[in-house]
Amino acid sequence: MNIRSYALGPLMTNGFLVSNGTQALFIDPGGDPAPVLEDLRKAGLTLKHIIITHLHCDHIYGAAALTKATGAPVLANPEDEFLMGTEVGGGGLMGLPMVDNFEYEPLNPGVLKLLDQPVEVLPTPGHTPGSVSLYFKDQGAVFVGDLLFKRSIGRTDFPGGSTPTLMDSVRERIFTLPPETVVYSGHGPETTVGDEHLHNPFFQE
Repeated sequence: MNIRSYALGPLMTNGFLVSNGTQALFIDPGGDPAPVLEDLRKAGLTLKHIIITHLHCDHIYGAAALTKATGAPVLANPEDEFLMGTEVGGGGLMGLPMVDNFEYEPLNPGVLKLLDQPVEVLPTPGHTPGSVSLYFKDQGAVFVGDLLFKRSIGRTDFPGGSTPTLMDSVRERIFTLPPETVVYSGHGPETTVGDEHLHNPFFQE
């Protein structure tokens, strides 16, 4: 499996092109997907799914364009649907652009088979009520959206956010994964479960 990251959109949100053979999926299209489409073309990849970790505008700005260009369905947790009626979900916050409308299919917690691989959709609320993390056990990778960053955590002052809930999500869903698991966050560099467990200042007693 191959993972390529892109910093897209007005907040340079990390999006991830994950491929296996000739099939691919994209996680969190935060802006103009032109470079993603070019790489799909060059590599001869077929985009099968577009997956959203949470419905904040900076993670979905490119969703409409990417699904239109590829025909790949968008998957998102409907628990975050209410955010689309707010500035932080639908756009307009701090002068940010509005989000183009797109349809999505429900993404529910549990194990899915994507790219011929088992993928566990972990419920990890706190940053938003419907935030999910995508755990590729066989590849030792977890995509956490804005739940956890290298040496930091996601903000919880937006609608539906909760610091205690976020902390519990990290402890119960992420820190219980193997320590060598690579953590791919929505902003900033990648890290590992073990490194954050030991060194993230928000979790030191």
